[in-house]
Amino acid sequence: MSIPASFRRVLEAGDPDWTEGLSPNFVIVYGDQRRKYLECFTIQEIEAIEDRISNMKRGSRKRRLLERLISGQSVTSSVDDTGRIVIPVKLRDKIALENEAQFIGTVDTFQIWEPAAYEADLEETEDELADFDGDPLELLDEDDEDEEI
Repeated sequence: MSIPASFRRVLEAGDPDWTEGLSPNFVIVYGDQRRKYLECFTIQEIEAIEDRISNMKRGSRKRRLLERLISGQSVTSSVDDTGRIVIPVKLRDKIALENEAQFIGTVDTFQIWEPAAYEADLEETEDELADFDGDPLELLDEDDEDEEI
């Protein structure tokens, strides 16, 4: 599956071992059954997350959950010289991906969705925004430190 060129540049920049002529590596986190998409992290980004997990209290519930969701439910992949990635069958089956994919850029990752699943999720987001009174950028001012897993 071809990935957008702009996403490839981000993967190259986020792979400390990448140099011209090499394929950039990245990590696909597929997560548990609730996750309806594949989330792709640069090597630097996944290492930063793993550092945060390793600094958590050993044996804690949150650390154990994150270790399983991030380290235990992910695969390392690379972009070939034609700009394509191979998504393992297990991951394609998990999100019912067949002939077409929807790529969505986020602040520090990108997601791969089955197009109809993404449209359904987008409708849910629009419904949530319909209930929000004000400019959605106001959400940036909210403190998310109290959010729970």
